[in-house]
Parts: sequence; C-alpha cells; structure tokens
Amino acid sequence: MEYEYYTLSNGMQVPKIGFGTYLLKGFEGATAITSAIHKGYRLIDTAYNYENEGAVGRGIENSNVRRSDLLVTSKLPGRYYDRKSAIDATQESLYRANLDYFDIYLLHWPNPKEGNYVEAWQALIDAQQYGLIRTIGVCNFLPDYLDKLVDETGVMPAINQIELHPYFNQADMRHYDDEHGILTEDWSPLGRASEMLKNPVLVDMAAKYHKNVGQLILRWEIQLGTLPIPKSANPGRQSGNLDVFDFEITPEDMKTIASLTKPDGRTHNQDPATYEEF
Repeated sequence: MEYEYYTLSNGMQVPKIGFGTYLLKGFEGATAITSAIHKGYRLIDTAYNYENEGAVGRGIENSNVRRSDLLVTSKLPGRYYDRKSAIDATQESLYRANLDYFDIYLLHWPNPKEGNYVEAWQALIDAQQYGLIRTIGVCNFLPDYLDKLVDETGVMPAINQIELHPYFNQADMRHYDDEHGILTEDWSPLGRASEMLKNPVLVDMAAKYHKNVGQLILRWEIQLGTLPIPKSANPGRQSGNLDVFDFEITPEDMKTIASLTKPDGRTHNQDPATYEEF
C-alpha cells in the first residue's frame, strides 16, 4: 500500500494511521499484531500498563518485517515518575519487548495531583540521550502541563496522545498542539465503537462515500491532521481500517461530524485534570 506520513518536530516521519494493542495479550495478541503488520501497519502502540509488551515483541519477531521498517511506541506508568525508576522501567519495557530501543516513548498520564510529571519528562529526555528512545512525547496532557514541561526543561513533546473521536473532538487541545508543533495522536479513535458505529448521521454519510462508519471516522481524524491508532484483532477490519486514503470528506461533512461532539463525550470520564493512573 501507499503510505502517507506526518513529519514530527524532530524530523521523524510517522504514518498517518497506527495500530493500537490495548487488551491484545498472549498468543492471540501476538498473532493479531503479526497480522496487523502483514496488513501494512508500521506504527505499533503499546504501554507498560497494557502488560502486553512481550506479545508486541513476539508479534514483531514473527512478522519477519525488518525492525528498522517499524515504529514502536510504549508508555511510562505514573508509579515510575521519579527519575531513576523511570529509566529502569524504560529498560524493563525494552527487555519485555525484546527490543533495543523504542521509536516513541510517552508519559502515560500527567497525574497532576502527584505533581511528578516534570521529573518524569526529564527522565525521558535522559533516556533519549542514552539511545533508549528516538522520540519522546506525552499522553493526555493539557496546555498548562505542556507549558510547564517547556518552562522547566526547554523541551516540547513531539506527540500528545489524547482521547479523540466524533463525540469528543478536542478542538481546543488540537489547536494548542498545532500551534506548538505537537502531533495529536488519537486513542479510542472510534469511541465506544459498538455505539458510535450505529450513529445514524455517520451511517448515512458513510454510505455516501461507499465506506463503512469506521473508515469514515478514521478518515475524518486524518483530515483533522491527527493520527488515529485503531485496534482490531480481526484481519478483515485491520485491512479495512487502513483503506482510508482513497477518498476525501467534504468540508461540510467534516463540520457535520465535528458537530457530534459532546461536553461529556469521553468514553470513560477520564479527565486528565483529575484522573490519575499508576
């Protein structure tokens, strides 16, 4: 397939769609990840707290695709936000995945009540200098937290991975990221898929473009300039989720999809200003 790419602030090129691995574990998880790579995914997203970095590593190994042709993301959990623990946990992630480096490593949540995210960010800067990580970024960071990272370390994240889908389109956060040269990456890009894929507005619009609703949503997110990371263990859906580069949503329809957003549109009410994960 033909790839389309974004260029990060540090010059790294990343495909405009990636593969999420949350809940993909063990033999079945590794098999799904190998399948995704064979279907054409080149950006694979995991996290320490997903407890599946081993399955990701095995899926990569079984794919027989060169490591240099893949981009692998993992994330540091909040319980390891002191500087030494962060380095140890990053190395442990690599050992689990049987990799020498991560292409992208992110702080998983800001955990603002704990207030340790600047120290953790400095640890990622260190790990990047040690050669453990090529690109560093964050997840679920609000503008105030990003401003503090830059004020105290001088280094702006290249990526901010946030919840983003038609019911929660994150217009203000996307604007901040765009203004500061940060690529917005979308977790839960299809929201609660069982519910969202039945939305009558989206169903009718998808039929107009001769696509399914999932493909319509992923295309909308790409046209917003963001990078969705859908997950599926189904080989057919894996292929379908990649088949989003042969059509263009009109500006009017882009606005209609954006209008579906809701103030309480988060899938699990995980507001980064209050939610904490360790």
